[in-house]
Amino acid sequence: MYWKKLSHEEVKKAIFGALSKNHDYRGEYPALGVPGTYLDTTEFYHDAPFLKDAPFMSVMVQNPNHIGIHTLSDKSVLEIFAGTQKIERDLIKLVAEQIFDGEEGQQDGYVATGGTEANIQAMWVYRNFFRDEFGAKTDEIAVVYSSDSHYSMPKGANLLNLHSIILDVDNETRQITEESLETKINAAKEAGYKYFIVVANLSTTMFGSVDDVDRLGDFFTAANVPFRIHVDAAYGGFIYPFTDEKSPYTFKNPYITSITSDGHKMLQTPYGTGLFLIRKGYIHHVCTEEAQYIPGKDYTLSGSRSGANAVSMWMILKIHGSEGWKYKMASLCDRTERICTKLDRMGVEYFRNPHLNIITIKAEYISERIATKYNLVADSYEYGAKWYKIVVMHHVRQGVLDSFLMDLEGELISKS
Repeated sequence: MYWKKLSHEEVKKAIFGALSKNHDYRGEYPALGVPGTYLDTTEFYHDAPFLKDAPFMSVMVQNPNHIGIHTLSDKSVLEIFAGTQKIERDLIKLVAEQIFDGEEGQQDGYVATGGTEANIQAMWVYRNFFRDEFGAKTDEIAVVYSSDSHYSMPKGANLLNLHSIILDVDNETRQITEESLETKINAAKEAGYKYFIVVANLSTTMFGSVDDVDRLGDFFTAANVPFRIHVDAAYGGFIYPFTDEKSPYTFKNPYITSITSDGHKMLQTPYGTGLFLIRKGYIHHVCTEEAQYIPGKDYTLSGSRSGANAVSMWMILKIHGSEGWKYKMASLCDRTERICTKLDRMGVEYFRNPHLNIITIKAEYISERIATKYNLVADSYEYGAKWYKIVVMHHVRQGVLDSFLMDLEGELISKS
């Protein structure tokens, strides 16, 4: 896992160089056939002085379209945006190969609107894969995920008309229970389900829990059924690989076929910067042949996409470099560990994966006053909270954390 850190000037030069290779809407021969243009100049005027030192905002103003997938060849889908589309291609390569240990040139992917789209994209690919390669009927395909999984799983299953198998988890370890796995999959097989889209979590939204992907792979292999595993690393993808050097969540793991990883969480990019990565040989199952007016056709749920989002992810990874990013994530985990040490001294029960910056505390220890004052997030606002979580993000000041711990300790002492 290594990529070079670039200076601000090097990043700026690279992005403006990419923009120079894009078509300029203000050029002598504008793109007459393209239903797009630069941002409205009433507010976003192109000659604002600060833009010469603001590469991301310059890309926003010039408004390149990254429709389609750019990893299928070295040629851009739309040559008029070749410069920034190459930035996206480089981004996919960096994340797939340097962070998730993929073989060189053996992954496809694109910058989606977020983890929800990327997770649904994976389900869409595998549903069509099973239909195309095995002659599967839609009502023979099931999506398997734990009860702690993100709501995009039931949403995707609903959209794609797929059956959901929701596995129970242990209340303390947050791991899928063996009984649930065996009982529910055996029942599904008896009910006629033959093909399984399995979602493994690399940090669930509420708990930061991590599923045992090898255990899932071994189970479905032993069950002798066709399956593919998609990893939902929307939260964990830009922290876990840097804090757990023995992570099995890489493309070296033969069980893993695709990965979701959001930029707009740990990477601190704008919202709308999710990442979908998948091994070569699968994405053609969702090719939209009817998109004939697009030179490379379309393989994505979102269609037209902002090139600026891909640029923002590339810029942040490059400005830190691999060693800088590893240090940044380790610092967050160190701060999280300090909080856990103090919670242990208070006798407060919580769940935390040691490689992540999420702490989820049992609700019996958290008063409504503290939950409201510190904007803690509950596991359920409809049925009553059983857990509250805190996330040690970059904006969370140490003074606020200290205040939270003092408030909590004071309340616990008064109760006792």
